[in-house]
This record gives sequence, C-alpha cells and structure tokens, in this order.
Amino acid sequence: MANLHVLSAYIILLYTISNHFVSAIPTKLTTPWKNTSLTSFTYKTLHPEITTKLFQDTTSIITASSDFGQLIHETPTAVFHPSTISDITHLVKSSYTASTPFKIAARGRGHSVGGQALAKDGVVVEMSSLANSGIRVSGSPDLGFYVDVGGENFWIDVLRTTMEYGLAPVSWTDYLYLTVGGTLSNAGISGQAFLHGPQISNVMDMDVITGTFILTHFKYIDTHTYVSSLLYCLGQFGIITRARIVLQKAPTRVKWVRMIYEDFVTFTNDQEHLISLNNGPDYVEGSLIMKKSPANNWRSSFFSIDDESKINLLASKHGIIYSLEVVKYYDESNIKTIDEELDNVFNGLSFESGYIFMKDVAFVDFLNRVRTEEMKLGSEGFWEINHHPWLNLFVSKSSILDFNQLVLVEIIKKESRSTGPFLVYPMNQKKWDYKMSAVIPDEDDEDIFYTVGLLHSARNVEDSKILDDQNKKILLLCDEIGIKIKQYLPQYYKTKEEWIKHFGIKWNEFEEKKAKYDPERILSPGQNIFFG
Repeated sequence: MANLHVLSAYIILLYTISNHFVSAIPTKLTTPWKNTSLTSFTYKTLHPEITTKLFQDTTSIITASSDFGQLIHETPTAVFHPSTISDITHLVKSSYTASTPFKIAARGRGHSVGGQALAKDGVVVEMSSLANSGIRVSGSPDLGFYVDVGGENFWIDVLRTTMEYGLAPVSWTDYLYLTVGGTLSNAGISGQAFLHGPQISNVMDMDVITGTFILTHFKYIDTHTYVSSLLYCLGQFGIITRARIVLQKAPTRVKWVRMIYEDFVTFTNDQEHLISLNNGPDYVEGSLIMKKSPANNWRSSFFSIDDESKINLLASKHGIIYSLEVVKYYDESNIKTIDEELDNVFNGLSFESGYIFMKDVAFVDFLNRVRTEEMKLGSEGFWEINHHPWLNLFVSKSSILDFNQLVLVEIIKKESRSTGPFLVYPMNQKKWDYKMSAVIPDEDDEDIFYTVGLLHSARNVEDSKILDDQNKKILLLCDEIGIKIKQYLPQYYKTKEEWIKHFGIKWNEFEEKKAKYDPERILSPGQNIFFG
C-alpha cells in the first residue's frame, strides 16, 4: 500500500504539469480535481510534500463536509493530513501564490455548530494528523509556570500532562476533548471564566501560520495588541500551531454543589453575589430545569435517582426552575477548613430550603464530567447521530430579566421543543481584554454580562430545522424589542452589514488585520465573514 501511495504522488505531479491537479488517494490514482480553483496550481507552486497528504476518499470528504451541529454541509475538494507544521505552511503558500487562491479551514474536533470549520471547494486541514509535538511544562521566576502546547492537542491531554507536575491551567471549557487551537480561536469559556477570564485571557504567547504563509511568533508581553486581536479571531488571521498557557498549582479535589431556585431574580442575584466574592467559588454556572429538560442530562448525571425525582416534581409544579452549580477547589492544605469556607461562601444565599446537594470528587473527574456522559451515551448510540442546532449568546445584565421572560419562558418553555440543556451564568466584564477581537455586550455602565447556551439536540433533519428556526425567531425578537445580545460563536450572519453591527467599533481594526494577515482571504471561509 505504501508503494502505491508514493506512485500516486508521481502521477499527481505529472497531471499538475498539464494544469490538472490529481488527488493522492490509493483507490483513485488519476482522478482530476474538477470545478475548483485548485486546478490553477502550477508545478512551481505545488510543494512535493503536499501531494502525498491530500485525500479525496469518500470517508475523508464526508467527515470534513459537516460538523458537530449537522446544520450545514459543504463539500471540500480535498482533506489535508499534515505531519508537520511545515506541511501546513507549504499548503497555505501554495494557495497564497496561486493565480486563484483556494480556501483553507483548519479542523480540530469539528465541534463548530454552524459550518465554521468547513471549506466548500477548498481544503480542510485535519489538525489531529500532526505529529504530536509534545506538551512541555516550564517555569521561570519572571513568568511563573506555563505549558507550551500544540494547537492540535486536546485540552484533556494538557490537563493530564500538567497534573503530573501538580499544575493546571485555570480557565477551561466544559468539554475537554477539543483542540487548544480551536477553543482559543473562539475565546473558550466555562464556569471559571468569571474569575480567570476566558481561555484567551490566559495565553502568554503563541505561534501562528498567517494567510501569507508566514509562521509568526507573537509574545503577549511585548506586543499585547497583536496577540489580543489574534485570539478569538474566528480563524480569520491565522492557524494557531502553538500556545503558551498560564499554569497555577492544581487542586486535588472539589466540593461540587447544586442548589435549586424557583425565582429567576433570586437565582441571578445569588449568581452575581457569588462572582463578586473574594476567596469565593472557583466555578459558577446556572441552568434551567423543566419537564422536558430534567435535572440530569448529558452534561452530568449529578443527582441521585431520588433527588432527581424530587427536583423534577418541583419543576412540574412550577413549569420552570433554576439550578445554581458551584464548585470550590481544595487540597491537603485546606482539607480541614474547606467545609467552613463553603459555609462562608453560601452565607446569605436564597435557594429553596431542602434543595442543596453536594458531591466531593477528584478535580480531574469534575473537569472531565461531560466526557463521562458522552461515553455513556455513545455506548447507547445517542451521541454522534444527534444534530446540534445550538445557540450561544452573550446577554447584557440589563436585559437578562427580559430575556428570561420573553425567551426562556415564553419560547423555550412554552414551545417545549428541546431537552436542552440550557445554561445561564454571569461573567465579569473586567476579565475580558477590550483589545481582543471577542465581542461582548458593550454596556459601559455594567460590570457583568451573561452567557446563555441553548444546547439543543435533534434526532433528525426535520427536528433540527424546527429548532434552527426557533433560534432565528429568538434573534429576531431580541433585535426587534431591544434585548441587548451578542452572538457567541456567530452562525446566523449572512451579510457584511450584520458582521459590522456585530463587531461594532472593533470592525475597522478586524478588517484591517484581515487585510494584513490574510489579504487573499484564504482562511476559515466557513465563518462567512469575508466570503458572503
């Protein structure tokens, strides 16, 4: 098979000389790449290392034609399996120097939900194919502890490696089987973000392959503006190949607590109180519980059977209730005082009497909780086949009560089309660097905003379309009545005007950096920012 693969590479080069680009797959040695700008390649622009790593086999193409959301399907011309960073550089150079450049999208886990990781008629780069460059933990008196990580690495591997040194990053996503480059291109948030900011706030420097095929090193300390704007760039300025991430001493265990609320105002007041505390919790998230969206779900089976039954009965009585999820880390240094610390944190909270539930689990098990549920659902055939028409929003503090009544109650609860889960929890605005490309509600007089995740699942295309239409209905409603929101992981903008409105005062700088770092508009076409 290896000899046959090498033979295909030589055939490709012959076709290239005659201005036909041929796919390098063992089963179809002489299939020309038709109806695509890839045919514009010339012998001089095609690096030999590229030809042997481009694939058009059915499995590769189908996999790269959709993402986790399963809402959008766009067929690439080929899938690129790089072995080294240089391979990616050569690929981008081949496009940049071609008479008609082709589009390129870097794909980590393909966990986007609106086609953002796709490249119609272009090339999808499977970052997981990179030879593992290693995860290196280091430190210095000036910088403290940090870890150098390849953009292709999963966060779970970062966690496992750093824990061997008793260290860990401080900001996470709820699901750890995502790539470092993927989440850093999209901010990266979870219940720790109120305290430490999103993942992009904890990057010291990084290496990026820009759209001009230059592997560029950016140091946060020296060129803060450049690094900040490149983070959360939605893949528009470059492909992240390495990041240096801040580490702190890792806890060993956590107190994991959930409390139930009947009233949304009380629920949000307590959340805002918790994130304002000194020496308060390490993690805060909130969620909805309804008849169709029970207490236990794919994010975690936290509650016992009896406790879940008790909570679901309360939800049936009121139609909708709210769960506040709080975590406090500890280790051997405060094992004797952790319960007292928790009492101080919870002092004055107004959850429903008799509805506080606690677990004591290992730190790693808590962070990896969604994977546990994924494996369970996967064994039952309920994970990969689902469509996921998610809607992720940032909502201003001044609009969150209206959003609850008009969206969560009047639409999500009344229409009862999805099992969720549905997340609602606050962020501290000061933890988000204004120089970042990330866009949050721009209310100058508010120090808090909320993230809302409507994490729908659908069993088929028809149900997915219904939920997708519901998402559009919510966005239209917010726009019409003035509920102040920003799309997190934007997927519904179709015009330049909509993107300009989204970025606001950041648009001009964003557009300028696109022109600087990707003047041929090669990278991340699936975002539909500069290609619509």
